[in-house]
Amino acid sequence: MKELIEMQSFNRSQVDQSRLFSLDYETVSEPAVPLIHQESRFLFALDGAGKIVIQGKEYDFRRGTLVSILPWQVSEISAVEKPVQYVIIRYHFDTVQNVIHLFSDVSGDPCSSLTRIEDHAAVQLSEDKIADVRNIVQFIREEIGIESSKNLHTEKELENIAVLNLIVYLTVIFTRAATEQPESGRSECVDSVDILRYMYLHCNEKLTLKKIAQQFYYSESTVSAHITQMTGLSFFDLLNEMRICKTVNYLLYTDLTLRELAEILGFVDESHISKVFATRVGDRIGQYRATYQKVQNICHIEEERIGYTIVNYIYRNYASPLTAKSVAAKFQITVPKLQQLLVEQVEFNFEDFLNQIRVNHACELLITTELTVLDVALDVGYNSQKTLTRNFVKLKVMTPSAFRGKFRSKSGRVL
Repeated sequence: MKELIEMQSFNRSQVDQSRLFSLDYETVSEPAVPLIHQESRFLFALDGAGKIVIQGKEYDFRRGTLVSILPWQVSEISAVEKPVQYVIIRYHFDTVQNVIHLFSDVSGDPCSSLTRIEDHAAVQLSEDKIADVRNIVQFIREEIGIESSKNLHTEKELENIAVLNLIVYLTVIFTRAATEQPESGRSECVDSVDILRYMYLHCNEKLTLKKIAQQFYYSESTVSAHITQMTGLSFFDLLNEMRICKTVNYLLYTDLTLRELAEILGFVDESHISKVFATRVGDRIGQYRATYQKVQNICHIEEERIGYTIVNYIYRNYASPLTAKSVAAKFQITVPKLQQLLVEQVEFNFEDFLNQIRVNHACELLITTELTVLDVALDVGYNSQKTLTRNFVKLKVMTPSAFRGKFRSKSGRVL
């Protein structure tokens, strides 16, 4: 069976879920597993040499390579000849595209940057453009800092506008470079990853398996199998995942009502969007909006030991119905401050840290007990088997049942 592909978070920042942009550095010294990206990003190689695969197409990844990855595309660093150091700029896709679409070229046609990026996901820049992109990276860094830095970021006046302009300029550089380079060519075979991209672009419609099957000339069962084999999710669960990603962004950056959001994003009604959101995010939709919308208040707490206390508390109470809001309230801090403290201490935000603990304990129970998957889910703090499975697949890239089968012999003993 084809292995599941790991899915990246739709958040641009681990600490502040309302951030439109983030910047970080990474170095790879060996090939990396494929990743499904729920949010867009640019990668800019500062040094090294290797290969990167985007949507099944392989490109050089070396000093001066600028890579653009769109929401729900799949990437993989397939080869490393010399360790590649690169910059990651995550950005809110819809915000940048909305600005670009405000403008037209001299013929009156809409800007074609998105088409260029989909046709050619990586470009090799000339020396003068490498210098331009390095300057853009430096300017962005000065505005928003480095995501993995321990320092708490203080938002500057008009920060988002400054960074947005820089990323639009980066998109212009990429589009022009793509125009000047040879076409990468498209495969005659439709790859499964194209189905994900299509679903994301059309998830606000009344999307069905039948419609996708007709679009890609597959049977409905084949489309369903492709999706499950790649993500571990059913068609409807993946569709809801994509819609929730867009819902979060609308909650943070608009004042649309639930009824309006349900209509825009393809949900049945307000009740449907509320139920799916609470199940997926673990918070009521109104509470989430109240917590994260607009500029957040930062509680300046001097004592470093509070971070250790919070980590210990979550470890001891992981099976309880914990939420970021309830834990923050217990320690009399804001949710953003809680997230920042956890990233400093364990390099995970609250949701990822709690899921890590719960899934690890679930692994122990799956190997050492005869509990059903549902009972395991309830024992570690999830309210359903489905929630455990979704988080288990994200962290272990296999289902709980597959994990149990892999690590236990037919006699039921641990292998």
